[in-house]
Amino acid sequence: MVDLNHVIIIGRLTRDAEFKYITNGQAVCKFSVAVNRRKKSGDQWVDEANFFDVVLWGRQAESLNQYLQKGKQIAVEGELRQDRWEQDGQNRSKVEIVANNIQLLGGNSGGSGYGNSGAGGGSYQGSSGADTQANRGPAQNSGTGGVTDDHFSDDIPF
Repeated sequence: MVDLNHVIIIGRLTRDAEFKYITNGQAVCKFSVAVNRRKKSGDQWVDEANFFDVVLWGRQAESLNQYLQKGKQIAVEGELRQDRWEQDGQNRSKVEIVANNIQLLGGNSGGSGYGNSGAGGGSYQGSSGADTQANRGPAQNSGTGGVTDDHFSDDIPF
């Protein structure tokens, strides 16, 4: 039997990401994602918030840090890691998601207007360089698939 450690969550950032370089020069970005879960309480369905700490390393952290702002909806794919340490003579531990892939989904919950507000958005996978959203042409970035209204104004039969 093979062990499996894989997690995918979709939620909103609870605060702006914290970005820094550690002593060996590697970039690290830390942030927290809130994911709502619906559960039944008596006769009503209520939302229960769950909060997950996420760590993003290397070029991904450098590229995406500027986009990881409070309220931004993202999808995170990665694995769970347990960090253990001793503090004041007591053993402590914390479980974090170490991200392998981040997908930028929507704008802020307040609707500030930055980013895409639909299923589009940018993504970053692996450590292949720059954000894939930046490498897409205008036809894939616009909400109309790169076609303007005046392009078809005379060609529509109805």
